[in-house]
Amino acid sequence: MSKDQWEPLVLVSQSPRRRELLALTGLTFEVQAGDIDETQHSGEDPEAYVRRMAREKALTGSQMASGRTVLAADTIVVDGDQILGKPPNREAAERMLRYLRSREHVVMTAVAYQSTASKGVEVELCRTQVPMRPYSDAELTQYLDSGDSLDKAGGYGIQNEGFHPVENLHGCYANVMGLPLCHLTRMLVSLGQSVPRDVSTACQKFTNYDCPVFESILNGQL
Repeated sequence: MSKDQWEPLVLVSQSPRRRELLALTGLTFEVQAGDIDETQHSGEDPEAYVRRMAREKALTGSQMASGRTVLAADTIVVDGDQILGKPPNREAAERMLRYLRSREHVVMTAVAYQSTASKGVEVELCRTQVPMRPYSDAELTQYLDSGDSLDKAGGYGIQNEGFHPVENLHGCYANVMGLPLCHLTRMLVSLGQSVPRDVSTACQKFTNYDCPVFESILNGQL
């Protein structure tokens, strides 16, 4: 199969943010929701957990999509060895955001890809150090009132213009949104697939973020 004849991807994700980011690549894709048990295993560290989640989503998606080429991802917010998931309610979101305020944490996203030609699932991992700004109680209350915190790991969306919880970021912005596009591009190119668009330029324009790390990522240094 030539680089220009790759079949459409099936994106196994319910996240509108991942759909928006993947569209920046110019790749043709469809969306398939897939549910898995997201319980963390006893003694499982955050990196092992997020890799397993992405891999299991890809495997589940492949079964549901009759073996077609699938892409899946999982994103977690990590403080030390503690994973901060999606808050189930406003009170939990407030506790998370008060805890994260004025501190730095890590966001990890694992991207999993399985094609019809591959025997296994390819997984890429991206880490971003995320410094949170000292937002005020009034700003926090306004953000919680918006309801934006409830479907996001760690209780926040980095792209929220009204709250803008993160400042002085020096890593991959798209990773914090849920899909590190340069890591995805690097993985696809290594498998012989061309990516139609200049992903780093498209991503920076979309996020309005002057990324300092895209060249290092694409070169395999990060």
